[in-house]
Amino acid sequence: MKDKFPGFPKELFKFLTELGNNNNRDWFNENKVRYRSNVAEPICQFIALMGPRLFKISKYYIADPRFHGGSMFRIYRDTRFSKDKRPYKEHVGCHFRHVAGKDAHAPGFYVHVEPKQLLIGGGVWLPPGPVLHKIRTAIAEKPDEWSKLNTNKTFKQYFGQISGDQLKRPPRGFASDHPQIEDIKRKSFYVMRAFDPALGLTPTFIQEVEKVFKAASPMMEFLTKAVELKYS
Repeated sequence: MKDKFPGFPKELFKFLTELGNNNNRDWFNENKVRYRSNVAEPICQFIALMGPRLFKISKYYIADPRFHGGSMFRIYRDTRFSKDKRPYKEHVGCHFRHVAGKDAHAPGFYVHVEPKQLLIGGGVWLPPGPVLHKIRTAIAEKPDEWSKLNTNKTFKQYFGQISGDQLKRPPRGFASDHPQIEDIKRKSFYVMRAFDPALGLTPTFIQEVEKVFKAASPMMEFLTKAVELKYS
C-alpha cells in the first residue's frame, strides 16, 4: 500500500467506459482480472488513504478498504425490481459510513467515480421511517441550528443547498407553516459537488475530497446527532 495517493490510473476510466459499452456478464467475466487491478485495487487504496483524513473530521466515520463488505460499493446492480436489467454499475461508489451504520441508508460521506464526472458529498439516502422521523423532528425542534448550517458561507459555496426528493404535503405531525417545512418534507438529505473526472487522475483529488467532506461536516453532524449517534 502506497503512503500517498498517486491519482487513479487512466485504465480505471477506460474500464468503466468499456463496461458501459459491454454491460453483460460474458464481457465482465472475461475482464474480471482487469476490474480488480484497474478499478477495485486503486479504489481500495484511495479508501485506505482517506482513513486518517476522515478521522480528523469524525472518528466515528470509517474508511474500510476491504474489497467485499467495505466502503466500496459492489459493482453488481440489484435488478430484481428494476426494468433496467443491466447487471453492472457503470460507476464506482464509495460510502464512508458511520461505525454504527449497517447499510447505505445510514448517514455517510460519499464519492462517486465515473468517466463523465466525479461527485463528492454526503448525507442520508431514503432512510427508513423511524430514522426519517428523527431527522424531521430534529429539524423541527432546532430550526435555527438547521438554518445556520444551510446559510454557512463555506457550505453554500460548495453545495448551494441541501437536496433530496420531497413529499407534496407536510408529513403528519408537522405544521405546514413551520419555517423549515420545505426541508422537513424531504425523504432524503444530501449534498453533492461535481468535478471534472480529470481531477481523479491527479494526486490532489484526495485533498479535494477532504475539503468537500469538511464543508459537508456541519450537515453530517446534525444528521448524525439527529439519529442519536456520536459525531465528535
